[in-house]
Amino acid sequence: MQMDLIPVNPESVGFSFDRLRQLDKLCQNYIESGNIAGISLTVAREGKTVYLGKYGWMDREAGKQIRFDTIFKIASMSKPVTAVAAMMLFEEGFFNLNTPISKFIPEFNKTKVVVGWDHGKPILSERKGEITFRHLFTHTSGLSYSFYEGDPISELMQKKEREFIAEGTPLTNTLFTQAITTFPLAFQPGSHWRYGCNIEILGSLIETISGETLDCYLAKRIFQPLKMLDTGFYVPPEKVSRVSGLYGHPDGSETLQRRYPDEIDTELPTFQSGGGGLYSTLPDYARFCQMLVNEGELEGIRLLSPKTTGMFRVNHAPLEALPYGFVENDSYHAGYGFGLGMRVLMDPSASGIVGSIGEFGWDGAYNTYFWIDPIENLYGLMMLQHFPNAYYPIAQQFKTITYAALIEPTGKRKKSKKKK
Repeated sequence: MQMDLIPVNPESVGFSFDRLRQLDKLCQNYIESGNIAGISLTVAREGKTVYLGKYGWMDREAGKQIRFDTIFKIASMSKPVTAVAAMMLFEEGFFNLNTPISKFIPEFNKTKVVVGWDHGKPILSERKGEITFRHLFTHTSGLSYSFYEGDPISELMQKKEREFIAEGTPLTNTLFTQAITTFPLAFQPGSHWRYGCNIEILGSLIETISGETLDCYLAKRIFQPLKMLDTGFYVPPEKVSRVSGLYGHPDGSETLQRRYPDEIDTELPTFQSGGGGLYSTLPDYARFCQMLVNEGELEGIRLLSPKTTGMFRVNHAPLEALPYGFVENDSYHAGYGFGLGMRVLMDPSASGIVGSIGEFGWDGAYNTYFWIDPIENLYGLMMLQHFPNAYYPIAQQFKTITYAALIEPTGKRKKSKKKK
């Protein structure tokens, strides 16, 4: 299916033009209030763009307005890309979701589970089962990130990071993975949900299995075929002027501030984080979204089969690990399970907003956000640079207004087509 970002008449694919204009008001209010510096977003159905908007600034201090080709740090929206890349190897028969990752990284055979702490030292227990690819995709492996405040495992990881810096050792995907195998698991694999470096390890597994560096694999298998020409682990110097500044509310400040310094990778980093290292643009990531809506194909280029893409629509997390969330009683993720590197909607009524069973997607630390709705044959995508994530409910508002403008849902649309 062909695609572009030139909007069509929304009514031609079952949307109300007037109702979609509420997205203009939503974004303008955030910009005019000074709460967010710049926003760009798009909605497409049946491969046709029904909404495209940009508001505010990519560099407020310099008076540079946001552009459709503005480059964003997409942080954890790198995870869906890595998940798709891994599923391409899945289709080639290298693993299934129940395959132990120790098949490719034997060091994970030695990992143990922490059951307590004694003066900062972990009390360990044997694992009751292997860490599998399923556990990595669904963040149920027991692996951690280093940013949890007051968490002993995070503190061990932070100590290791300081050692690497002190030694002047360039971090690579292989070195990162070797270090991770030395840390204890927070729980028995499959028993709980914890956001951790699972997709980074998945990226390392892609390298091990394919024999290519992650950047080369993603470029060859995803970015080049999909014509995602501005997506990668670094921004070439000639494109740096297009990178958006990062804004937010540091230290509880009520006033929006530029978060300095602007750290931009202008050459390929030695550590290519499949979980959070990519830069991209609205048009580039829109092509990735449309490929997923199209069940793995875009403009005659097929990345995944429809059956494999269908696996993104279902929960793969062990039921004992659900509901998942970042805080106790996490209403932001209520109703969702976890699929292949992304959330997946299991219970729309529990989510508190409109959606379809099987809808999936993810967001990034700087408030980039997307969702894929296979039932309604649509996607929504929003790019902005604001930290912390979910400081404002703009993602839920974006989604709610989009569905409020959908006046011909799938069932009704099929009936109207039959009448014609």
